[in-house]
Amino acid sequence: MPELSNLIYDLVSRDFEEIRTIRRYLHQHPELSKEEHETADYICQKLDQYGISYQKGIAGNGIVGLIEGKNPKKRCVALRADMDALPVKEENKTDYVSREPGKMHACGHDVHMTCLLGAARILSELKEQFEGTVKLLFQPSEETYPGGAIAMIDEGILENPDVQVVIGQHVTPNLDAGKAGFNPGPDMASTDEIFLTVKGKGGHAAIPNFVVDPVVIAAHIILALQQIVSRHAEPTLPTVISFGRIVGEGRTNIIPDEVKIDGTVRTYDETWRKEIHRKIETIASSIAVSMGGGCEVKISSGYPYLHNEEQLTTQLQHLAGEYLGEGNVVNLERRMTAEDFAYFAQRVPSCLYRLGIRNEAKGIDSGLHSSTFDIDETALETGTGLLAWFAINLLNDK
Repeated sequence: MPELSNLIYDLVSRDFEEIRTIRRYLHQHPELSKEEHETADYICQKLDQYGISYQKGIAGNGIVGLIEGKNPKKRCVALRADMDALPVKEENKTDYVSREPGKMHACGHDVHMTCLLGAARILSELKEQFEGTVKLLFQPSEETYPGGAIAMIDEGILENPDVQVVIGQHVTPNLDAGKAGFNPGPDMASTDEIFLTVKGKGGHAAIPNFVVDPVVIAAHIILALQQIVSRHAEPTLPTVISFGRIVGEGRTNIIPDEVKIDGTVRTYDETWRKEIHRKIETIASSIAVSMGGGCEVKISSGYPYLHNEEQLTTQLQHLAGEYLGEGNVVNLERRMTAEDFAYFAQRVPSCLYRLGIRNEAKGIDSGLHSSTFDIDETALETGTGLLAWFAINLLNDK
């Protein structure tokens, strides 16, 4: 549809100053998970301005907007944007730096909301160009488990009308602005948190024969658990077990009574994921007992792994090539980070694709979750246009 793509280009260009203003406002006013009250109010104001109906207060601060085209009951495509910021102190020197101390949109959720609002305005104006309904999902609390996605799903956002497809967009500094990346199939890992408490019998470090040393036990446990990956996981199945925190409140000459170990486990298979949990508990407990101590094991299950439905993702990749040019569409590898968008993908065919935001010439290349993260704002045009282009083409797909 060359005429449609040109029309979307023109509307995005017309709205660019508005879109950029939205992004800068949201960036200046970040709110953490479950605290997105003013963010939700701002989104509702914009939806009112664009004449788009919505429900608010879903799963806390979530919002669902509806744009009905011709034959609105024919099919429904949902577009999702997450809303929450991170507890990061921003170090940038821009005019739109965060005004909230210790809070920052360091993961690009301000961009996600902005592009969805920009696309919503365009889709509302073009509703005679498509058949069916577009649902706008503004989701809170992506950064904090259990996440806002599952809570919104439980409140029925994929129903009335029933959603056939969910599309999400996430920024990436690994791609230049103007590009988009796709990965059909397994895309992001499941994520679970490991909490081990190794118990022993403390005492003087000079007479270790009178103690049960939880520090030594903890060391054996950590090394043994690494072998789950190297000796139990299928070599072709990505699996990560990492430990980032070890606390033993002893001294140079004091062996403590216990040591706490915190870590994470990530993989791409739900059956194997459960088996890893069992192995962690068995190995940690048996090692501790064999050395005269004990180990309490707690594993907090987080987000499932994210599977981009192959046919849908391939279709979107093709559509992106039509809109951006084939040279601006990139094949991506899977990654071990996690996203609660995975819950949508468990229910209906879904795709989370990546929006390039890097511009090395402008010094914009910092990683996600960093204090200097920023975007080349031309990416807002790409992200807004793609969402509108995808929605219309999927709804009109015969």
